[in-house]
Amino acid sequence: MYTSSCSASFRCSCWFVAVYGKIPFLFLSLSLIFFSCSTLRSADTARTQSESFTAVEAVLPQWQSLTNGVDFFHGKITVPQLAVSNMEFWALKIDLLAPNLQIVVKGGTLDGAADAGTLSVKVSSFVSANGLTAGINATPFDISTAKEGQPIKNVGIIISDGKLIAPANSRYDALVFYADGKTAIVNQSSIKSTENIVNAVGGFHHILINGEPAERTIGRENRDPRSAAGISANGQYLYLLVIDGRRMESAGGTEKETALLMLALGAWNGINFDGGGSTALALRGEDGKVRVVNTPVHGGIHGRERAVAGCLGIAVNPSTER
Repeated sequence: MYTSSCSASFRCSCWFVAVYGKIPFLFLSLSLIFFSCSTLRSADTARTQSESFTAVEAVLPQWQSLTNGVDFFHGKITVPQLAVSNMEFWALKIDLLAPNLQIVVKGGTLDGAADAGTLSVKVSSFVSANGLTAGINATPFDISTAKEGQPIKNVGIIISDGKLIAPANSRYDALVFYADGKTAIVNQSSIKSTENIVNAVGGFHHILINGEPAERTIGRENRDPRSAAGISANGQYLYLLVIDGRRMESAGGTEKETALLMLALGAWNGINFDGGGSTALALRGEDGKVRVVNTPVHGGIHGRERAVAGCLGIAVNPSTER
């Protein structure tokens, strides 16, 4: 869940009260508000503000630059027929041709054993430990836990820097980054080896195909938190998307809505990653701290981040950041 430097200011103000307890409460309250809000950085403040739209098809992204080749957008869609009328989302647009930008895929943390097993990890920890700008959960997995460092199995393919970490699952599709610079969404059964593949991360299904919602999305009305990725028609841009659900402020999205939202953002093809309580998008702020910008809901607890398996991240050389 998004947090700000306001908490640090609050602690400082509490110390101030302890030392100078005779200062009038009104003055102290005004000081707290002033210093707390003034310490927020502009990029972090922007992440708390959302653009509102009346339908998925009406979404017109107002991209804000985070760093070299990475833009950010936070929006909210009104769905009048629902008891919870809003669908809140966060998205990234990544220029795959940007200098010093790198895709990073991990299957969880490595346990160091000879069989290279993987351990559960939170998306925020994945971003922090690997020095990334951003990261999102991707592959489904076999356990549900908030604890990191637990043995975990990826249910689908993971190829990290040319190395096979987890095998393919023919039921599902995958996002593949090839050595020639091309990116595609393919069925995992078509991946026979790691040859010519730099990174690949499994998900569930191809939900946006050549600018149209996939047939499988029609009639699927389940609303859940969603994590997804998409590719522009020319292959230059990668889009990452999370939709919040299971809370009063956001109802979640259907598969078709996720596909249409991905299209509105600029994608031509899209894949549905693991969602539900696993959905998390973590960003590194201007202050260097990593925060999950949406509100994960693990075990029914809002703001509790689930430890997951395969993750997809974006690394940017700090020397190119602006």
